[in-house]
Amino acid sequence: MGMMFGFGTRRRQELEAELRRMAAELPRLGVERAYLAGDLADSRVDIESDLELVLVHETTEPFHRRADFFTAHLRPRVGTRFFVYTPDEFERDAEEDPLLLRIVREGQGVDDA
Repeated sequence: MGMMFGFGTRRRQELEAELRRMAAELPRLGVERAYLAGDLADSRVDIESDLELVLVHETTEPFHRRADFFTAHLRPRVGTRFFVYTPDEFERDAEEDPLLLRIVREGQGVDDA
């Protein structure tokens, strides 16, 4: 089977379209800040890439359940991973959590995407 080209470009377009759609809804859901992470943020999208978002949102849910709220309300159309931090966690852990450290350093907010 020969190599097929264009799938990475198509996947990038799908991810970017979904990012725009979701970004418009995030304020309504109480998201204070949103950051792009993963392959799309790193400009290394391939056919298996997912949309990865770090969200700052006030919640009392345990960390492992927080993404459920956004999955239910946004109904992602592509593979999506939500990493949801409370404002206090984000500020407290920004210097230690590898994901947050990178987000703060490279800081590609969803509004910048």
